[in-house]
Amino acid sequence: MIVPKIRHTLTQQSDSEERRKRIHWEKPYQETPKLYGVPSPVVRKLSSEFFRKIKNRSKPAILQLCEDLVNSGFAEERTIAFDWVFRLRRMYEKSDFQLLEIWLTKHVHSWGTCDDLCTHALGALILQFPDCIQETRRWRRSGNRWLRRASAVGLIYSIRRKAHLEDVLETAEALLTDPDIVVQKGYGWMLKEASNHFPTQIFGFVLKNRREMPRTALRYSIEKLSPQLRTEAMKRE
Repeated sequence: MIVPKIRHTLTQQSDSEERRKRIHWEKPYQETPKLYGVPSPVVRKLSSEFFRKIKNRSKPAILQLCEDLVNSGFAEERTIAFDWVFRLRRMYEKSDFQLLEIWLTKHVHSWGTCDDLCTHALGALILQFPDCIQETRRWRRSGNRWLRRASAVGLIYSIRRKAHLEDVLETAEALLTDPDIVVQKGYGWMLKEASNHFPTQIFGFVLKNRREMPRTALRYSIEKLSPQLRTEAMKRE
């Protein structure tokens, strides 16, 4: 009965103005989301509260609840499902990659949803099972813009822990001239996060590729470098 209780609570917390704002935010991504109209901080608080009620259930049982939530189509229920899967990270198995890939393909239609799943659940899985990166390489050539973004953003969890620099650079090179701005911002963000721990390597990558890099990706990637390095990186010659 936990899922009906979640839906009842979300209905009680719904706000028409919040729903209107969220729909407006999603318009650039050609998504018309199903929304209760509950602010994200409230949704995350509810997610934590309800997870305490089911945390002692088996992993398969919790994953089934997550499937029920994500398949509803409501953005708030999807947020809860993504959060619960991340909370299961100590029980991850490599085979869980298949579930997250299905979710990315079927249920991700905006940058916020993509980044929520990739910088938490997917990222934690990749850190534990680096072989999964081989699977994400396929995404770089996908016609789905969110899979291409995910191939980069999914590495942010690792790079924040000083892992997988080579894969970060390889991914950025593969996406270097992608024409989609959400992909450019995605790999630029990944490089920016990497520059916190590997500024020399990231500056070198940017310097080598600055003539081909879209300006958006370049600006994102150098944001945390020193002023002197940023100035040098922005030069076309």
